[in-house]
Amino acid sequence: MSNSTVDASKRTWLIASGCAGAVGAGFVAVPFVSSFEPSERAKAAGAPVEADISGLQPGEKMTVEWRGKPVWILRRTPEMLASLKKTDSEVADPESKRTAYPLQANCHNEWRSIKPEYLVVIGICTHLGCSPNDKFQPGPQPSLPNDWEGGFLCPCHGSTFDLAGRVFKNKPAPDNLEVPPYMYLSDTRLLIGEDKKA
Repeated sequence: MSNSTVDASKRTWLIASGCAGAVGAGFVAVPFVSSFEPSERAKAAGAPVEADISGLQPGEKMTVEWRGKPVWILRRTPEMLASLKKTDSEVADPESKRTAYPLQANCHNEWRSIKPEYLVVIGICTHLGCSPNDKFQPGPQPSLPNDWEGGFLCPCHGSTFDLAGRVFKNKPAPDNLEVPPYMYLSDTRLLIGEDKKA
């Protein structure tokens, strides 16, 4: 057996085992690489959600979940809307100019909403992530001022928000309640998580 024959057979074995190793590595790598993609559940958790507001009566609030967060939809009464003028001078950021939670363009108004009647906010206090309580009834109440116009009270550290989700001055919460991106699909259906025309 000549030296060139041995080299040729070694070369064949090296090529064959290299190819087999590459195929094996490919089978191992595919599941590993695909594990970096978000799961269907994770994709769904970030997806927009629809909310049917047809049964929501004036003065009532409903909650839907988007991205693991509670989203409040409050149907404000004419009296609730009128109270916003009264709280303008008492809130820290009446025109929502702070940029920690930027507003979509069609919510840059006194109501912080597309339609004045419906408030849509994420129900998490901007201080430490607690969930504020509904305090819609105006007037003196425990932990609230005597001239209370209605809104939300975070029981953890006393931050208060008006009926547009604007934080009152000199409270621990640094910002207004966040308004998620949203749009109307019809007069009675909202899409939360998207703010542009489909």
